[in-house]
Amino acid sequence: MLNKNTVYHFVGIKGSGMSALALVLHGEGYQVQGSDVATYFFTQQELENQAIKILEFSPENIEEGQTIIAGNAFSDEHPELVKAKELGLPIYRYHTFIGDLLDHYTSIAVTGSHGKTSTTGLLSHTLKNLAPLSYLIGDGTGFGDEDSTYFALEACEYRRHFMAYRPDYAIITNIDFDHPDYYKSIDDVFSAFNDFSQQAKKGIIAWGDDPYLSKLESNVPIYRYGLNANHLFHAANIERTQAGSEFDVFINKQLFGHFYLPAYGQHNILNALAVITFLYLEGFKAKDIAEQMKTFAGVKRRFSVRQVQDLIIIDDYAHHPSEIKATIDAAQQKYPDRRVVAIFQPHTFSRTVALLTEFAEALSIADHVHLVDIFTSAREQSGDVKIEDLAEMINDKVEIISQDHLSPLMDYKNEVLLFMGAGDIDHLARQFETAYARLHVKNL
Repeated sequence: MLNKNTVYHFVGIKGSGMSALALVLHGEGYQVQGSDVATYFFTQQELENQAIKILEFSPENIEEGQTIIAGNAFSDEHPELVKAKELGLPIYRYHTFIGDLLDHYTSIAVTGSHGKTSTTGLLSHTLKNLAPLSYLIGDGTGFGDEDSTYFALEACEYRRHFMAYRPDYAIITNIDFDHPDYYKSIDDVFSAFNDFSQQAKKGIIAWGDDPYLSKLESNVPIYRYGLNANHLFHAANIERTQAGSEFDVFINKQLFGHFYLPAYGQHNILNALAVITFLYLEGFKAKDIAEQMKTFAGVKRRFSVRQVQDLIIIDDYAHHPSEIKATIDAAQQKYPDRRVVAIFQPHTFSRTVALLTEFAEALSIADHVHLVDIFTSAREQSGDVKIEDLAEMINDKVEIISQDHLSPLMDYKNEVLLFMGAGDIDHLARQFETAYARLHVKNL
């Protein structure tokens, strides 16, 4: 499959996964190019930095000697794929290509309903300075090393995409009901993860306190981690401060090492524990792991902090009630003396209506709440729920805002404004940031 003499052409190269995979192959020394629409996407910035050729869609892009990697958003009738088939070129779908690629490394697939991106980011950051590594993260980050012996990737459970992978190790952070547009129930979700676990070749690393992961079946050893001393790998003596989190890790009740993580919230301690478990299994020493882990700067759109005047603005991808709770908890840890204001944009109508009560309960933890209208995407344009339905379930401290109605946010002065969602709320955060700065400079 891998050949230095072929050109790997990506149909839909600006997709987050596709751009990351293109960067991996490019970094490993392969010839890479791709095509997409002319519209600018943030994912193309690093492709341009690496001088990877980006073309506009056209059958003329397809030539003899190429290997085609096609994004899942494009049907077999796409003009470039039709031309590739006429020429008899090898055509791989994104997930299929990665599935075959993993066979060349010691591979680690990170999955779970929540925490995949952060955990993959932490694993990649820590491992890349300990051994040659290529990695692919769901936020569009990809890196290839020609000498890599390890490959770390984020494995998404949506539509069972991760079933294309047969990794050596699988890290499973948790199981929760999500993607109700595809999964019928929590049992359906568990079934998918259980099926995926059968494909791991060496071991499963699973959060031991998850009620569904406790029922996981696998043909390889399952290494459970958590805060409970009964787990083989557990964290204790935890100190959560404004500077981050410190903790000891015990393996089979024996002290392995002390670790500092510049991240917030209990969920990040669990993510770190999963990473430490894998690295221990691969023979890395505690002091070396700790040295790398302490410099982790986070991943895109996960608790990204900026300060404007006296305001703290945090942008986070949280789009599920469990993630909202974890993100608010992290903000309260880092800023214990400030009020936390949640600004939330629901993502998909199906998720909103299925988890309406849970969203209301999670958001009520904040000191004040603002809601943005439900994000519409190619996946869902309409549904049987309105943003007002969620507002009514929270309490009297909620207001609905939009890009044309930011006034309710302008009077905050010393709060933490927590913008959360998987849609385009990050653009709203930037718009507010600019407007707020202008207003308060004018009033000085």
